[in-house]
Amino acid sequence: MRRNRRNSRNSNNYINDDTKKIIKVLLKFICILLILFFIVMLFNILNNWITYHSIINQSQTSSSNVDTNISEQNDVSENTNENTTFNLTAIGDIMCNSVQSADAYISDSGEYDFSYVFEDIEYYIKNSSITVANLETTFAGKDKGYNNPSRFNSPDALAYNLKKLGVDVISTAGNHSLDYGFDGLSRTIDVLNLADISHVGTYKTQEERDTILFKYVKGVKIAFLNYTYRSNENKIPSDKAFCINIIDKDIIKNDIEKAKSENAEIIIASIHWGTEYDSVPNNTQDELADFLFQNGVNVILGTHPHILQKMEKRTVTLEDGSTQDGFIIYSLGNFISDLSSNNAKSSIILELQITKHTDNTIMIDNVNYIPIYMYKDSSVKTKKIKLLDIQKTLSLYDQGIDTSIGKNMYTTLKTTFNTISKTLNP
Repeated sequence: MRRNRRNSRNSNNYINDDTKKIIKVLLKFICILLILFFIVMLFNILNNWITYHSIINQSQTSSSNVDTNISEQNDVSENTNENTTFNLTAIGDIMCNSVQSADAYISDSGEYDFSYVFEDIEYYIKNSSITVANLETTFAGKDKGYNNPSRFNSPDALAYNLKKLGVDVISTAGNHSLDYGFDGLSRTIDVLNLADISHVGTYKTQEERDTILFKYVKGVKIAFLNYTYRSNENKIPSDKAFCINIIDKDIIKNDIEKAKSENAEIIIASIHWGTEYDSVPNNTQDELADFLFQNGVNVILGTHPHILQKMEKRTVTLEDGSTQDGFIIYSLGNFISDLSSNNAKSSIILELQITKHTDNTIMIDNVNYIPIYMYKDSSVKTKKIKLLDIQKTLSLYDQGIDTSIGKNMYTTLKTTFNTISKTLNP
């Protein structure tokens, strides 16, 4: 009996020893698997990181990186014996309805912050020599509210966020400039002044109206002009006709001549014109474009239709028989908005590489653009409206690095990318 118990005990010990050996082997095997798993994970993370930054770098290198050098004083090029090259960047209509304002509202502080809207595309604007935009709203004041669908008003914070983004010049003459009367127009100018953004097209005094806006970029003197086709049903005060530039060929020609007389080397005209939601320029746009070019304007930036229209580079013959480069985009579409039409959500960041040669001729060397899209992420409660760099977003999705936009939006962006190209280059 004792012998059987002893044998049984020895047998149990034997089994326990074998079990321990098996467990040790299994633990070692599991440890090896875990190590391999973490190595693979680290490799994938590193690979995705490299791919992600490669995609971003490819997107950013498509945009020429020119050092910023802007002022309103009479700067002189460091070496007048060399050509001077810089980038001019242009973006379309800056709109802001109640949905956008609510999305940017910070309940804890009771303030607004729109900076998140621009995070995906800010590189292109911050790294430009000078950036021009169009204001399709007012800064008439909080007391006017931000909910009126027909009269546009936005929080002052938007102006400061635009300055931080890198916007240097804003055209303000548009059909909504007088939505809140002369007081709203004046306050908009005051807010832009406080935000340190230069503006053209609307004015508080006749003296301001008669002063050409000049900016010096790397010593090159650039004049900015801006006009609109009308001011909606909002009447221009009879004693303040100077407050907004309405399209008038005699006035425009006088302004161009004044800019020339003050030694403008480049003249850029922002024109609020065309038919809303029409992707083809109308005859009035064509005729006015010819007039502007023939009188010496170098670059025409169209706004108002809310969707993109074609662009083209021209060789312009002036009255004296000389020629110069000219460029026009008939409509830049919307930069930011909450309009429902898909074409109204897509736009571009336009980049022009311009060179002033030693003989004082101005050449538009290169035209580039970055397709962008106003995206609304329904999966989050706040900060859901933001601009996407379309090409970068598609590349990240294709690589499997960021598929958060979903398959449907991926398909929409692919279609939008092709539509933009066809619209700009019909």
